[in-house]
Amino acid sequence: MHFKTIFKSLKNKDMLRRVGIILGILVAYRLLAQIPVPMGDASTFKEAVSNLLEKSDFSSFLNLISGGGLASFSIILVGLSPYITGSIVIQLLTKAIPSLEELSNDGETGRRKINQWTRMLTVPLAIVQSIAYIFILYQSTVAANVATEFTPTAGDWALSVTAMTAGSLILMWMGELITEQGIGNGISTLIFASIISQLPTTMASLGSALFDTSSGSLSLFGWLELPVNPTVFWIVLGFAVAMLVVIYFLVKLNEAQRIITINYAKRVHGNSSYGGIKSILPIKMIAAGVIPVIFATAFLSLPALVGQVITTVNPGNEIGENLVTIFSAPSASNFATMYPDGITGQWFVYPAMYFLLVFMFTYFYTSIIFNTKEIADNLQKQGGFIEGVRPGIATAKYLGKVVNHLDLFGALALGLIAMLPFITDYIFIVITGAPIGLSISGTGLLIVVTVALENLRSLDSRALMITYDDFNNELED
Repeated sequence: MHFKTIFKSLKNKDMLRRVGIILGILVAYRLLAQIPVPMGDASTFKEAVSNLLEKSDFSSFLNLISGGGLASFSIILVGLSPYITGSIVIQLLTKAIPSLEELSNDGETGRRKINQWTRMLTVPLAIVQSIAYIFILYQSTVAANVATEFTPTAGDWALSVTAMTAGSLILMWMGELITEQGIGNGISTLIFASIISQLPTTMASLGSALFDTSSGSLSLFGWLELPVNPTVFWIVLGFAVAMLVVIYFLVKLNEAQRIITINYAKRVHGNSSYGGIKSILPIKMIAAGVIPVIFATAFLSLPALVGQVITTVNPGNEIGENLVTIFSAPSASNFATMYPDGITGQWFVYPAMYFLLVFMFTYFYTSIIFNTKEIADNLQKQGGFIEGVRPGIATAKYLGKVVNHLDLFGALALGLIAMLPFITDYIFIVITGAPIGLSISGTGLLIVVTVALENLRSLDSRALMITYDDFNNELED
């Protein structure tokens, strides 16, 4: 990173405008997270939401991605998930339908058309998800006897669904605005801001527990007395050290890549010759990024959320109880209830399924975003080739073999990162008999590190371009 160049570029009006747009949108985003959904008493639904957050891993993950929008029952509760889902559906259709694939290869015009279809698909997805969330939350409040005085009318439903759909579409517009007028990918930046926005709450809870000296204070070296809880102090210290180690390895994994040298044949056209140069084709070890972890979390946790709703509406329902038992992630809040006799074989079912799904989704999503046949065809059209490999089909097979080898290590690395919460919980179960609430969030860390590195890289590229243009203007003057 060229940090001196980045600071120098901040004198440029265009760079300042882009940074100002990002900061302004992030402030507006956080303000939207405080606007409640216009349905009944907001505090009533917040109480139901808090119950779901304690019982469902999917609800906690959704609250993290929405920047606390679920906990505050705000109009951005649905978040960016409809837009992300629509993008994935369009990508799959593009690979499955030849006419769409041809349109995607049609330059800027085709890209704009596909983006337009993605936005159009986002609207019905946002409406459906808004209705589903309101229904689930309302049924939860009814089952908990906290909303007996309020029965929503058709007008209440229409107003609430419209507000939540509008909130999701506004976030989509904000993300695209950051991408076009700001720096980096806007959708990733908003998700990054959502996770970071939860840090003050986490730090506040840690601070209150750390400085709670009701059970004694910490004595170091026999003479230094610190007004902190000794148990919490060592836990926080170990947690901080582990976080730094994990972040270090996450950076290394995110930057790991295989460099393939591309040769271009020398051509002669009239009296001019061109080509005869070398270039590189970098292939990242984790090309799929954090998408496989998000897919696996949503896939496994949604049945648990449905099971919670079934059991609240119909207590004792066997289907709901089985869904909760099988698809609930072991945590400090549910360990004593689900495993009163300690660790059993069933405790390992969820982590094993989670690891397997992350592994499978890594291969699946990489195959979508990295089309070896298309890359091989483009290289052949441009006169490029890999030394020792024939152009065309042989190049596609070679690239496919390289990607599969990288995917193997990348999928294993992603799986281990996703398993960090369960590994730390298992260690504390063995030591103390119960998991600890301060598990290392592999998903959250991976999103933060990946997006931070990508945005820094985009900022660095923009700064180099701006300072280069300024340097050329100075020479012309």
